[in-house]
Amino acid sequence: MTIIYPSPIFGPVHSRRLGVSLGINLLPADGKVCSFDCIYCECGFNAEHRPRLPIPTREEVGKALEAKLQDMQLNGPAPDVLTFAGNGEPTLHPHFPEIIADTLALRDKYFPNAKVSVLSNATMIGKPEVRDALAKVDNNILKLDTIDSNYIRLTDRPVGKYSVEEIIENMKAFEGQCIIQTMFMKGTYKGKDVDNTSDDFVLPWLEQVKAIAPSQVMIYTIDRETPAHDLKKTTHEELDRIGELVRQAGIPCSVSY
Repeated sequence: MTIIYPSPIFGPVHSRRLGVSLGINLLPADGKVCSFDCIYCECGFNAEHRPRLPIPTREEVGKALEAKLQDMQLNGPAPDVLTFAGNGEPTLHPHFPEIIADTLALRDKYFPNAKVSVLSNATMIGKPEVRDALAKVDNNILKLDTIDSNYIRLTDRPVGKYSVEEIIENMKAFEGQCIIQTMFMKGTYKGKDVDNTSDDFVLPWLEQVKAIAPSQVMIYTIDRETPAHDLKKTTHEELDRIGELVRQAGIPCSVSY
């Protein structure tokens, strides 16, 4: 029997943090593969979004991406950024390092001025091949919502083993070649408070961010409907306060409301 692999999904990423870019989703449109079951993920909880098709192969991704870039070269618009994000965790693809190498080569061939970005939850950066691949992209964007393990288990809901201390040490190994992104929110989940904007959460997080010494920090709040319905946006004032603390530490910080 011949297995027909789905093509990767392309589309504009209207990101408050990156602007408009060409989004590259390595997973089927009808499924989700992730090592987090975040209660705020607009894709819904991971357990309800298992893929029903095989994921696209390295060859399938490369062919589809080259065709897309050729079309954009002929018909426009020229992409500013090629962003691996979308419906799941891109670094879980078994050939993620090779796909990044192929993407960088295609970027250099068709749009050498475009940046390559990867949005990751950082759960795979302990693997040397994944870390090496992320070190090669222009924007290596890693999630660190808090350093409180209980909060992570409640809101990010990691699948399998997860150590925030280990994640932070692996982030330090990039030696500044990374961007930290953090979601701040309020509200409740299953009757428990999920507000991570107080100094009890922010100040310990900031100390670890300073130790990681990223090139930039991106902080943001909920922007879409969430599968957990008692979550609330952080106010502009609260985000601005946190952003200013980061800048006072000497780290550039963007704030998205």
